Formats: sequence, C-alpha cells, structure tokens
Amino acid sequence: MRILLTRTDRIGDVVLSTPAIKAVRDKYPDAFIAFMVRPYAKDIIDGNPYLDETIIYDKTGKHKSFFNTVKFALGLRKKRFDMAVMLHPTNRVHMVAYLAGIPHRVGYDRKLPFLLTRKIPHLKQKGTRHESEYILDLLRSIGVVATDKELFVPVHGKDIAMVDKVLDEYGIDKDALLVAVNPGASCPSKRWTPKNFAAVCDALSGPHERHEDTAGREIRIVIVSDLANSEFARAVEEGMRYRPVNLSGKTSIGELSALLSKCKLFISNDSGPVHIACAVGTPVISIFGRNDPGLSPKRWGPIGEKSVVFHKDIGCNFCLA
Repeated sequence: MRILLTRTDRIGDVVLSTPAIKAVRDKYPDAFIAFMVRPYAKDIIDGNPYLDETIIYDKTGKHKSFFNTVKFALGLRKKRFDMAVMLHPTNRVHMVAYLAGIPHRVGYDRKLPFLLTRKIPHLKQKGTRHESEYILDLLRSIGVVATDKELFVPVHGKDIAMVDKVLDEYGIDKDALLVAVNPGASCPSKRWTPKNFAAVCDALSGPHERHEDTAGREIRIVIVSDLANSEFARAVEEGMRYRPVNLSGKTSIGELSALLSKCKLFISNDSGPVHIACAVGTPVISIFGRNDPGLSPKRWGPIGEKSVVFHKDIGCNFCLA
C-alpha cells in the first residue's frame, strides 16, 4: 500500500494535520506514506518518524505554470500511489492527484470534487469544531480512527545548536527564562497592537522574585515573526524599556521550532507559530480578534491544557478559511 497525504496551505494548518500522519501509520503499519507540502512547510514534516517521504509542490515557484504542474503530476505517477488523501481542498491538488493516476482519491466536496473517488461534505466554514477534528473526519470516512491526537513537529539538533549560538551572541544567560512573542499575523484583525505587546513584555522582563520557580532568574523576551511582519516586531522592540532579542525574519521554521521548545511561554497573535509551540510542548497565550464563523478560536485556537486564548471580537471584513 502506497499512500499520499497532502496539505498545501499555511504552516499552522500543516502542523494541525500531523495527528493524521500517525493515524494513517497506525492503520497501515507496513504502508509507504508520503506527505506533500509547499516548500515553506518542509521543516514541519521532515523528520516525522511516521513518514517515508516528503514531497514538495511549489505552487508559486517551480510548479506555477499549468505545464509544470502537469509535469509534476506525471512525475508523481511514477511513484504509483494507491491512495491520496487531500486534507485541504484545492483545484490544483485535486487535479494533480487525478493526473498522477492515483486510483483512490479522498477529499472534501469542493474545488473540482468530481475528480475525487470519495468525498465528504466540507463543513469547515461553519467553525463549530476544531480544524484538527475536521481533518480527522476525513480519515474516519476511510476507516482510519486517530487514537493519539497530539501535534508533532520535529526539533533537530542542528537547529538547537544554532539557537544556542544566537542566544549566546546576544548575551542571554543559560539560566534565563525565555518568553517568545509574535506580534505578526496575516491580516489587521488578527494583530494586537505593538504598544500592547511592548507593555506586556516590559511587565515580564527582568528579575522576578514572586515565584519560587523564577526567583532570582531573569526573564528575557525574544521577538519572532516572519520577514513580512518585521515592522511590527521593530515597533514592539522600540516601545519597550527593557532590551529584547529581536529575531524577526532571522529564523528558519526549524530554528523557530527549536527556539520555542526552549521557551517557558509563547505569546502570539492567531498565527502558525502558535501551533508549532503547542507541538513542542510550550505553554501558549494566543490573542484572537475575530469570531466570524469558521475563523474563531473554536476552530483555530491552540490545542493543549497549557494553552490560553484571549479573545475580543473586532470583526473581519474578509474570510481566510
């Protein structure tokens, strides 16, 4: 049995799909299982012990043209997959699975659904359940039931070593307690103000004597974001009295995962790194500014007992679901 799983949207969505990998492996322990992602999500999947291969589909780069997408699909045909499970519906992915000659194609009933051989209703836009559960619904339709729903992101030794090196260059004491903050997000309704982030960071910074676990230990703030949101990271840094470590736009996904695994807390807007932090076991405070059906914390909030959501509905004029 050769099985292809696909998830070609955002990084956080790929993280939320990782329980599906183990569930398929548990059901088919001897199968060859591959996972198809976009290039930027490769570090989320590489090193997953339940996978045999990571396949990269570069929709906006190498495979952008229709001709190159067809060429990619024909290359995939050579791998002779028996089944493809599309964890997120897109026209291109459904077309690729069809052109690759995969006999069993499983997905949701939208985006060229006639190319699928088995489909279930797409109810995600209603947002009555968590995204991870919607994913597992698709697996249940083919008799795969997840007994372990924990998220998984690998943390590699080379990335830990790089993070240690960077922190040392910034003069961070090895006994310091690290708190990471992410002021970036994909749209304005998701972004708490840099002024608010700076105030929280200053309140946390410096030596703390109020709890036996932190007595005498310095709390250091590390600001993270992608390059596109670096202006918000700079605004937080400039608004703080204490000097943070600003790593916005300076870490790979693998290095971000390693950094978050070292943190005692992660404070973030609604964005992909929230789910990475959950996967590596770091407590999360996530800030949401919308409650539209399909976009609320009920669907996209952090998973885990150590996670907290602060939510104020400020509205959103367009849908990202």
